Amino acid sequence: MPYGHFFKRTKERNSPEEQTLKPLHHSVDENVEKLKAELGDSTDLSIRFIHSPHDETVKVAVIHLDGLTDDITLNEHVINSLIQWTSKTINESTEELEEGVKRALSVSQLTIKEDWESFLAAVLSGDAVVLLNRCSKVFITNTQKLQSRAITEPTTQTVVKGPKDCFTENLRTNTSLIRSKIQNPCLRLKSMKIGKATQTDVAIMYIEGIVDEAIQQEVQKRLKKIDINSILESNYIEELIKDDSKTIFPLILSTERPDAVVGNLLEGRVAIIIQGTPYVLITPVVFSQFLQSPEDYYQNYYISSFVRLLRFVAFFMSMYVSSIYLALITHHHGLIPTTLLVSLMAQREIVPFPAIVEIILMELAFETLREAGIRMPRAIGPAVSIVGALILGQAAVDAGFVSAAVVIIVAISSISSFTLPNISISSVARGFRFMLILASSFIGLYGILLVTLCIWLHMSTLRSFGILYFNPFAPFNLQKQKDGLLRFPLPFLLKKPNKPKPIK
Repeated sequence: MPYGHFFKRTKERNSPEEQTLKPLHHSVDENVEKLKAELGDSTDLSIRFIHSPHDETVKVAVIHLDGLTDDITLNEHVINSLIQWTSKTINESTEELEEGVKRALSVSQLTIKEDWESFLAAVLSGDAVVLLNRCSKVFITNTQKLQSRAITEPTTQTVVKGPKDCFTENLRTNTSLIRSKIQNPCLRLKSMKIGKATQTDVAIMYIEGIVDEAIQQEVQKRLKKIDINSILESNYIEELIKDDSKTIFPLILSTERPDAVVGNLLEGRVAIIIQGTPYVLITPVVFSQFLQSPEDYYQNYYISSFVRLLRFVAFFMSMYVSSIYLALITHHHGLIPTTLLVSLMAQREIVPFPAIVEIILMELAFETLREAGIRMPRAIGPAVSIVGALILGQAAVDAGFVSAAVVIIVAISSISSFTLPNISISSVARGFRFMLILASSFIGLYGILLVTLCIWLHMSTLRSFGILYFNPFAPFNLQKQKDGLLRFPLPFLLKKPNKPKPIK
């Protein structure tokens, strides 16, 4: 992707206090000509001049970009109103003209600025702006109309029971979905723009009184420190603000489900919403959250606890099944029952490759089929990936390239990763799977234990905005075990949440 230059950061960046704002000119024509030069006389730049029939000096310019403005609102509440106002204007002072424009513009939100930067930013963001001759102010009307898809069901986080709405690429739509579920005056929304080239709208939401003030201030501080040209997706923000940029583990939760965001806000976390992406970031988070789902609270707690335990088991199976099989079949024959060992060795008699090559070939083949199923057209992708896996596995066994046991082991490993509710943690399991396979091929179970120890040591050092990643398991918190591996009944959970405290 030709976005490399967008990631470059400037060596020096002036603070807002150090930046000198350029004032607007008193002449409408001068400002219009400067804007045309600034935008390269773009063909989507629309300028409408309105004159007073009684006074030649009374001149108004309505400026907007085609496609970004609501034409109905613009015509009815801006242009028509200004035409009626100018038709009655006779020999008024500049101050009286300014007040007349304010009264004429019947829009829900009207902002007045006096600097060139605000004027240009308003035009580029889709607002219609009004310039008045003999006045060095710009009147910014709230007439944006950003194109966005309708609210649909989540695509990556399938819902069986629960709300079936999901976020869209429009920031205001996303904030409204959250506000519709939390109708509380303590819900706070802070907005900013990030990206010198894209000027992407970014907002953070939290509930005052529940969130830890130090954490929400730290989130704002890190966002304001971002110095980059473009923000095209939520991962740009995630990589730039997380505590450890080198770890493979996700330190910020990404979700497209409003109910998941609402639940985390009520637990004292901060949500980061980015214009142009349907994924909202949640911070701070711990490891166990990536193996939990909002649906755990929509079902009977016995069923939810069983399914949650199943996810934890599936996570470890996805990582360890292939490596343990390889260690047993290569280095630890004595741990396999004799009858099973004889059967496995009989299958491998016609296989010309070592066990390590056999497993890696099948793992890579399944990963390739998985990726092909994602990238192919939606109508044929699932069919190709499923049929391809069945045919490939059977053909490989019949041809003698791999044994039937390896196909079963790799299938169990791959299917286990599909049970995980978050794609980020699923990718972690897939990544460590190959590392464990290589370690087990050299020194068997000792290699698996060594790599596992390194993984746990690494995870124990991770923090998400000061919160230990292993919390509440390490350090152990008995009170929070009610919503850890198991899900206790709601009467035990529906209490005032404890604020997450960062570890110093």
